[in-house]
Amino acid sequence: MPKRILQGRVTSDKNDKTVTVSVERAFQHPVLKKTVRKSKKYRAHDEANVAKEGEIVRIIECAPKSKMKRWELVTPEIDAQLDAARKERAAQAAAEQG
Repeated sequence: MPKRILQGRVTSDKNDKTVTVSVERAFQHPVLKKTVRKSKKYRAHDEANVAKEGEIVRIIECAPKSKMKRWELVTPEIDAQLDAARKERAAQAAAEQG
């Protein structure tokens, strides 16, 4: 099962190697048909303490790092791995089709 990737705004960077990221999502209410916005806060591991409050960051699921942290910041290294995996899947799909 692929790991989820979310995008949100850093609301706190006060803890060492940890950031709090607020992720907002919008969906249509099933009865009222009105667009509803909900937000949820995630604690994410930030090994190098690079994220600062107010920045837009991406986080990815990971194995539990502590009681509250089950996410980590997407670094350039992780981004490169994700791109390679995406290209590999695209190549496999193209090979299956033709």
